[in-house]
Amino acid sequence: MCKQFEISRAGYYKWLHREIPEHELENIKLAAIIKEYDDRFNHVLGYRRMTSWINHFNHTNYSKKHVHRIMKKLGIHSVIRKKKKKYTSSTPEDVAENKLGRDFYASVPNEKWATDVTEFKIPGEKKKLYLSAILDLYDRYPVAYVISTRNDNKLVFKTFDKALASNPEAKPLFHSDYTEENTMPKF
Repeated sequence: MCKQFEISRAGYYKWLHREIPEHELENIKLAAIIKEYDDRFNHVLGYRRMTSWINHFNHTNYSKKHVHRIMKKLGIHSVIRKKKKKYTSSTPEDVAENKLGRDFYASVPNEKWATDVTEFKIPGEKKKLYLSAILDLYDRYPVAYVISTRNDNKLVFKTFDKALASNPEAKPLFHSDYTEENTMPKF
C-alpha cells in the first residue's frame, strides 16, 4: 500500500507511532461533538447555531470559523427549511363587512362607537406610551380610554371591557380601522 501511495515505509511507521498534537486532539473532540449535535437536532443547525449550542452546553469558547471549518471537513451543513407562511394577507373588507360605510355621525348616544390606538413618544427618553380610546360618534366624547406601555390586544380588550362596564345597556355599532391608510375621521 505504501508503494501505491508513493510513501516510504519508514515515513508511514513514523506517522503511525507519532504523538498526536494537542490542537489535533481538540479538533477530533470537537468533530465528535458536532456529529452528536447534528444528529440530535435533525441536521438543522448551521455553523452559527451549532457554535452557539456547543459553547453554551459545553462551556467552551469555539469560534464560528473553527466550527465551520470542521463542519465542512465532515460534510455537515444545515438543511434549509422552507419558511412557513405565518398569515394570509387580506383586505379589511374580506375580514369584516364595513357596516359603518364612512357615516361617522350618530343621531343618538351609544349608537356608534369608534376606536383607535395612538402612540406617544416620551420626550428625552426612548420609551413610548399607547392610548387606546373609544369615542361615541354622537358627541365625540370618549366612552373609555386606557394608557399602556405596550401596544397589544390586551390594551384594546381592556379598553373595550371598560367601555362596556360603564355603559352596560349599550349595543353600539363598533368601528375600528386597522388598515395602513387612515380612514378614521379627525376628532
